[in-house]
This record gives sequence, C-alpha cells and structure tokens, in this order.
Amino acid sequence: MPTGSRVQQISVNLPTQLAAPAVSWTREVDVVVLGSGAAGLAAALAARPVRDVLIITKDTLDAGSTAWAQGGLAAVLDPADTFGEHVRDTLEAGAGLCDEAAVTSLVRDAPTAIQYLEKLGAAFDPGSDGLRALTREGGHSRSRIVHAGGDQSGAEVQRTLDMNAINAGVEVMDHAFALDLVFGKSSGGRRRIAGVRIAKLDAQGNVESVGLVKAPAVVIATGGYGQVFASTSNPPAVTGDGHALALRAGLTLRDLEFVQFHPTVLWHSASSTQQQMLISEAVRGEGAILFDAAGERIMQGAHPQEDLAPRDVVASAISARMAQAPAGVDDHVYLDATGIENFEERFPFITKACRAAGIDPLTQRIPVAPAAHYTCGGIDSNLDGITEVEGLYAVGEVAYTGVHGANRLASNSLTESLVVGTRVGRNLAWKMPERVEPEENVESEVAGLLDDSLRTHVRTLMSKHVGVLRRPEGLQHAIDALAVAAEKVDASMVPSRRNFEATNILTVATAVAASALARTESRGCHRRTDTAEQREYWVRHLEVSLRSGSLSISGIPNEA
Repeated sequence: MPTGSRVQQISVNLPTQLAAPAVSWTREVDVVVLGSGAAGLAAALAARPVRDVLIITKDTLDAGSTAWAQGGLAAVLDPADTFGEHVRDTLEAGAGLCDEAAVTSLVRDAPTAIQYLEKLGAAFDPGSDGLRALTREGGHSRSRIVHAGGDQSGAEVQRTLDMNAINAGVEVMDHAFALDLVFGKSSGGRRRIAGVRIAKLDAQGNVESVGLVKAPAVVIATGGYGQVFASTSNPPAVTGDGHALALRAGLTLRDLEFVQFHPTVLWHSASSTQQQMLISEAVRGEGAILFDAAGERIMQGAHPQEDLAPRDVVASAISARMAQAPAGVDDHVYLDATGIENFEERFPFITKACRAAGIDPLTQRIPVAPAAHYTCGGIDSNLDGITEVEGLYAVGEVAYTGVHGANRLASNSLTESLVVGTRVGRNLAWKMPERVEPEENVESEVAGLLDDSLRTHVRTLMSKHVGVLRRPEGLQHAIDALAVAAEKVDASMVPSRRNFEATNILTVATAVAASALARTESRGCHRRTDTAEQREYWVRHLEVSLRSGSLSISGIPNEA
C-alpha cells in the first residue's frame, strides 16, 4: 500500500467567475435548489412543508437526464434477495473505490424510497403476480429493478416529483442560469454559503438581467457532464454546470476520471448531431446479444456474465472490437434483440426510436456504440448531501457520495438521487443553516467566457482522447489543446446561455482530462491502454480543485 501522496499543479487560464452584467435585483428564500431532476425535486419537496423553496433551472422543469432514464430504480424488493447481495454487487462494480458504509446505507433505504414514490403517485409496472415487476440488469446478481412504462421509468419519476413539488408550493424559476456561488462568513468566522448569482434568460438564451438570490441553504442538483463529450446519451442541457460552478468556487471534486460510457447507445452516423438514444441495459437483461459487423459474438468468453457483464466491461470490449474494424466497420457494433418476446410492448420508447432511425428491432439487429452516460465522481459530499462549505449541499449525479466508486452499478443512480435528495430536504425542514450576508466580490477574481463556437472542438477532443480507452499521449494532447482553448477565454464575450455552457464544458473537460492522465492504471470505467491492470497503490481517490489560475490534482501516490 502507498506510504504517501503528492499534488500535481497545472497552470490554466480558466475563469473563477462567469462574466455577466452587474446584479440588478435581489430576493431572499430559505432554500435554493439548482437543477430540476429527481435529486433536486426530491430535496425541494421534502423541505417545502416548512421552508420557502426556489428551484432554479436553465431550461424547463423536465429538460434534464431524469426524464430520459430507461432502466429504473434498484432496490431489494424480492423476498429471495438480500441487502447483502445488493451491497456486494455495488461494491464489485465499484472496483474497490466504493464507501461500503455509504453503499449499505443507500441499499437499506432504497425499498422505502420506492414505496415513497408510490405513495406520491408513481405507477410502476406490475408483474404477473400483481406485485411490482422486477428485472435484472448488468452487474446485478438478482432481479431488483423496478420500472415504469417498460422503458420510461425516468419520465414517470420526473412526472411524479414535478406534480408533487408544484402542488406543495415549490416555486420554479425557469430559463435562469446559475452563474456563481456567493459566500459570507458565519458568526464564528467560517466560510458559509450566502446565495447564488443568477442570470435570467430570454427565449434565445440571451441575458435579460442578473440577480442575487440570497439563501442560507443552496442545493446543487445540476446533474452530470455528458455533454463534455461529443458522443453522449445525455440531453443537451447536461453541460457540467454544477461541477464547473463548484470548481470556480474552490471546492474539492473527487473521481472525475470515472466516466461511465453506456455500451449500447443507438448509433446514427459519424456526422449526426442528434441526441443519441440509449438502448437500455434491460434489453440485454431480457436476452439481447452483442455481435460485431462480421457476425461474431463480442462478449462470449470476455466475462463470466457475458452480455450481462458490468457496463465498463461491455463498453471496453465493444471499443476494443471496434478498433479491430471487423468487416471494415470501426464505429459501431450490433445488438440482436430479435429473440425477445413482446419487445414492442416491453420497450415501446426504444422501438419508436429505432424505427425513427429506419431500424425495426423486431427483425433487425440494432447498430450501437458506447457513449458518455454517467459521471461517477463529483462534488465531495456524503449521503446527507453535506459538502465542505456550511449551507452548501450536493445531490444526484453532480455529487460524489462514495456509492458508485470507480463504476456505477446499473439503476443505482435514480435510487441515490431520491434517497439523498429526500434526506437533504428533510434535514433542512428540521433545521436551517445560519443566514449570512454576502461578501463583496474579491477584486482578484478572474471573470471570462469561452465563445460557443469552440464547444464542438472541446467536445470532439474529449470523445477522441478521453473516451472509453485512454492513451497517455492522447490524454496529454487533450490537456494541451484544452489549454490553448482556455487562452481564448475573454471577459468581453457576450453573456449568453451558450457561452456560459461552453465555458463550463471547457472547465470540466480540463479537470477530467487531467485526472485521467494522473491515474496511471485501469480501474472501473477508467481504462488506460498503457496500464491495463488495477494497481494496489491506486486504491485511493483523486481530488481536483481550481485556485488562482492553477488546477490542483491531489492524492497521486508517490509510486505513480
């Protein structure tokens, strides 16, 4: 085991504030929630009975990743299943980097979370026995996934939480972009959250005004950063805003190198700009099989669970096979679901998407390829959403809680969002942090924006060099090219949603690429071509922070 660690500093020209007009309005609430997915809505709903809660969303209430989730929620609901087995499966997928106490706590609360959603009105698909239907997904040793509408589980969770939050009196400020956190000092002199600076946007994404929402509690629930990559299953709004917001504020982020690439996303063409439809893990759970373009099976002999192996194993195997270009095809493989009975009834959304792309999944193999899907790391926090700053909470995909480790087990994410979001809201309903006044902006803070015209360049760099299989020279090239792009950050750039997002994408991309280069091993969903095995001295987490023009990567073992 390692005896010590070191810190790596990378000089970068990343802004510590997003450039925007001066604040022209102010308001006060008890709780501000940034983001409107399952995690943020669960927190808002749980806090609302006794607190004034304001949700800030840059789009509309349902524009994030939750509504797109197909698989469902994982929980021990079968009498033959056990908490211990769910914990074991999660730890195994996490490849040595899960916090076992956090996993155990989540697994034990998961069944209650399902029951809570049902009490709120969620309708999960029934099985033949009249109880909830349970399916199995990759990495799970039991059938423990509840789903709704076959492959529309996320949409049902979003609908249920939307309806209940609005009915409970949660206020929503849509088309509003969270620019930067605002801090003050507690009565004891400690740094404490004071609110958040917000840009109100018009229909075209231009800034109408900038305001300051003061609050003693700010919950970051902005989701992941799939749009940092050119190839992603994530909707357009998922641009790493919360991660970048936290980095600019000097917070610590963990495990950013662990990006889960979903192995089976509907492939269109190399030039397509469409959102890539996820072909749910549950399709392989029902018996679908992966083939390459030459008609050879991909997962046979690659893993004991073959096509039901964990996502990182499957994504890596597909990427390696594509690199061989069987039958001259190097950018996709095929998923054969033609043997699944009642496919159209079981997967109506997937069937519709395939047919829209000119494929009949009942009779044809579906072209698929890996794409960025879920980010395992995030703002350093815990299962109560608590971060290093008093009054600031992180929930959902933006947070690192210790549950996912080096690779997320399928369908644990919606469960985590619901459990942690509800805990945060419940705790805030019970007791509020101290309200403090915002400090004046520090003069040395560097404000700037990246022009949106560079967004495609950044995303293409990330997919090419920081994708499923990572080469050290490719990672270094990405870091160098991102640094060149960062030199074009300009304080005079026109403030707009597109430019805010481009800046956030650049900020997160730089942190992810630097973390991936620093971790000189392969573990979970981080795969290096130069070091294909796990290394004992890497059973540790990398922490990333941004301060004074320097990106700091800490926790690197001395042996590396």
